[in-house]
Amino acid sequence: MSVAVITGGGGDVGAAVAARMSADGWTVVVADLDPAAAHRVAQRLPGVHARRLDVADPAGIGAFVASVTADFRRIDTLVCAAGIEPPQNLADIDVASWDRTQDVNLRGPALLAQAVLPQWAERRSGSMVNIGSRTWLGGGHPGYAASKAGLVGLTRSLAMELAPLGVRVNAVAPSFVRTGFSRQRGDERMLDDYAERVRAVTPMRELVRTEDVANAVAFLAGDQAARITGEVLHVCAGSQLPMFL
Repeated sequence: MSVAVITGGGGDVGAAVAARMSADGWTVVVADLDPAAAHRVAQRLPGVHARRLDVADPAGIGAFVASVTADFRRIDTLVCAAGIEPPQNLADIDVASWDRTQDVNLRGPALLAQAVLPQWAERRSGSMVNIGSRTWLGGGHPGYAASKAGLVGLTRSLAMELAPLGVRVNAVAPSFVRTGFSRQRGDERMLDDYAERVRAVTPMRELVRTEDVANAVAFLAGDQAARITGEVLHVCAGSQLPMFL
């Protein structure tokens, strides 16, 4: 039995990843700050279990990992999909929202990996997939883009450090995906306009779907990617290319 933990699993991307990994035969623990959202995902998928987790709470991370390990005996894969994006430009940034963004998007994955590290080291195997963003290349809201650029640095650093233990660490960096998360940008009318502008300038003239992200995560988490580590897989319909405006 292989066990995967998906943080932010109650969201649209996390739920799509849970569905794909469940279909692939994984035992999945969906972790979310909103336990009701996690339970909604778990109830409709075989082999999926729901837990509450605040990835910004260091003590809570340790307790969560201990609890999951006690119940399922192991954690093979971490998928770090929890994230927040306060829609703030530089003039609007306050220290509290900046710190919360870094705590959730960047510190959380690091502390989760640290908490699972002893069992990875003991088994000499494991994998981690961080959900980044194309904004690490081209910018966006400063606090969010900075956290996602940092997540790439964390991914590569952990890939180097953990490779001798047989642990692989990679990232998936999507472009705009129409989800509940993206509603932080504004109302549905505004999102319709934004989505069409993204589609119009994306080389493939397509928007990325949650299942596209899930397929990339499942590949990197599993045995087919056994010799891949330290990579950033852009799921962007080409918008990561220099021609993107």
